[in-house]
Amino acid sequence: MFNAIGRIFRTPDLRRKIGFTLGIVALFRLGSFIPAPFVDFGNVQQCLAANQGGASGLYDLVNLFSGGALLQLSVFALGIMPYITASIIVQLLRVVIPHFETLYKEGQAGQGRLTQYTRYLTIALGVLQSTTLITVARSGALFPSTDPACSALITNDAWYAILLMVITMTAGTGLIMWMGELITERGIGNGMSLLIFTSIAATFPGSLWAIGISRGWDIFAMVLAIGLVIVVAVVFVEQSQRRVPVQYAKRMVGRRTYGGNNTYIPIKVNMAGVVPVIFASSLLYLPALIAQFNQPAQGEDPQPWVTWITNYLTQGDHPLYMLLYFLLIVGFTYFYVAITFNPDEVAENMKKYGGFIPGIRAGRPTAEYLDYVLTRITLPGSLYLGIVALIPLIALALVGANANFPFGGASILIIVGVGLETVKQIDAQLQQRHYEGLLR
Repeated sequence: MFNAIGRIFRTPDLRRKIGFTLGIVALFRLGSFIPAPFVDFGNVQQCLAANQGGASGLYDLVNLFSGGALLQLSVFALGIMPYITASIIVQLLRVVIPHFETLYKEGQAGQGRLTQYTRYLTIALGVLQSTTLITVARSGALFPSTDPACSALITNDAWYAILLMVITMTAGTGLIMWMGELITERGIGNGMSLLIFTSIAATFPGSLWAIGISRGWDIFAMVLAIGLVIVVAVVFVEQSQRRVPVQYAKRMVGRRTYGGNNTYIPIKVNMAGVVPVIFASSLLYLPALIAQFNQPAQGEDPQPWVTWITNYLTQGDHPLYMLLYFLLIVGFTYFYVAITFNPDEVAENMKKYGGFIPGIRAGRPTAEYLDYVLTRITLPGSLYLGIVALIPLIALALVGANANFPFGGASILIIVGVGLETVKQIDAQLQQRHYEGLLR
């Protein structure tokens, strides 16, 4: 293993790519600590210390993907979240808008157009989310604290100051998007995924240290041991797949014989990745957001529905919240897999090139068989996603950990997925240069 790592740094091209990637990552983390204009840095740090780095449950996911920059009100406060949201929206619009599906099937040129649409939508979402963040910060609702400093995070309420803050945070989102594309083009791995990986990994030491300080080092050791078991289990499931065998008939072209080889269609247990968790979290945030903007004036009683939402759908440690979260993840897993994997299209392509599944007729029967396999394998995948996503909520209820508990939820799924993919790419680069890879 150490010899393989040494060969990485003895290979000039690979060393240059990894160095470039690490440089961009360092700039990305530096921007997470530079405050936006007219932000009182001292008050922000005081509120962070009073709340032990945590926020209201409404902002947990966005703060996780920004690496803590959201609560710092930094120039990179929005992080990569607008781009993630825009990518998911554009992908879903392929089902609704035929033009988007046509562009997707046109190959590289069409997908380049879809990437442009994603960039434009990212900037629009950046403007919307930065405006919302600044509004919440001005109202004093960003931190669940009665400290007067948490209501004075912004030093200037003039329109030009607010406009400059919105422009700065939106520009930060555009810069992050550019950094991610630079890593993909000149570095190693997928740039956007690596920036998300960096943001989440940056929160791990703080979350674990907070558990050790608040609950004792025996609980810390137990959490670390359980975390390692969870990581091993997540790696096992993420690598698991059902291989559907495919055979291609032989055909003569001139004097040459083509085809006749055997291959397979890999259907992963978790084909949806982390997207259903993001969907479910975002949907459950909507009632809390509506309730927050319908709080009564001082001295008045809140409306019954606002009280119900506050009691049951705001705190992640409530059983009803956990049940809804789990069911939404299961439902969204089936929904997203149905969008991203089209059995009819796969069966048509196999028929076009003379491929067939042994024992299954080509055409419609193949599509029905693939749909049957996909439905069955998605069930354990959806249950797995729901259980992993509930780990931070269970830790919140039992250990009093932060809702961004590192060994569970979106964080562990992204860390493991991106880590495995990056190691595979480095391994492929080594093998291209006739070296042994990292993986044995």
